[in-house]
Amino acid sequence: MSIGPLDDDTVEKYREAGEVLRTVLDEAAEMIEPGVTHLEVAEYAEDRIYELADGCAFPVNISVDEEASHATPGREDDTEFGEDMVCLDLGVHVDGYIADAATTVDLTGNDELVEAAEEALDAALDAVEAGADTGAIGAEIEDVIRAYGYTPVLNLSGHGVEQWDAHTGPNVPNRGTDRGTTLEVGDVVAIEPFATDGRGKVSEGNKEEIYSLERERSVRNRQARQILEEVTEKYRTLPFAARWFDSPRADMAIRRLTQQNVLHGYPVLKEEDGRLVSQAEHTVIVTEDGCEILTESVTHD
Repeated sequence: MSIGPLDDDTVEKYREAGEVLRTVLDEAAEMIEPGVTHLEVAEYAEDRIYELADGCAFPVNISVDEEASHATPGREDDTEFGEDMVCLDLGVHVDGYIADAATTVDLTGNDELVEAAEEALDAALDAVEAGADTGAIGAEIEDVIRAYGYTPVLNLSGHGVEQWDAHTGPNVPNRGTDRGTTLEVGDVVAIEPFATDGRGKVSEGNKEEIYSLERERSVRNRQARQILEEVTEKYRTLPFAARWFDSPRADMAIRRLTQQNVLHGYPVLKEEDGRLVSQAEHTVIVTEDGCEILTESVTHD
């Protein structure tokens, strides 16, 4: 049955993306243990996504400890998991229609920080329906996390997803605000509470491994032109990882395109106090009296 402005075919593509994501996120989360490398998990998950769906909506994010988002391993990264708090965030697309979800695998013994993000997500989902205000949903998230004695990450938010656009409106804040947006039937929204034992602000770090197309323009450098053609053909406006290109000169070409504002880079976001961050996320379709959770079966013991 159609949901608001979404036709049956579009809804089924969102559902298929969500089903694949549920499978791969569970499998990848089970891999995370001391001695396994970040790259092993990322490559496994990305290969599985391409096996089961049309592709990744963005590179697998593996954010550790104070990292909150945009962390993905480089081509030669041999970093292993240790006693870490690991936020695992995956995106899947089917014909450009995106499902986005995340879970936290805790190897540090801080179970309550993980529970705070998960329960905040549950509270937010209970509040989602057509006519709901995103600022009020943010208040639900904030109340749960603060009740645990933690702080929501205040300058990160949930977001809409549309065809070939992994991060669009409406925004769903992780705090209460009177400047929210009213949800409508057929909105597809990724809700993602972040909890921290720090002050709740993130800022950009130095590491940058994820990029997306900012604008198309002619470029003179041959290698940069080849990279741009491949990005446009394979990923369109979806984010991609530098390591997805095998050419030894690819990194230099990507830097050149970023400097020319053809590509946009996403630096790793880190909690400013260097404190731990947990994350939980589902993608939903807003309905008249609630929502359909596309990524509902994501679990990790």
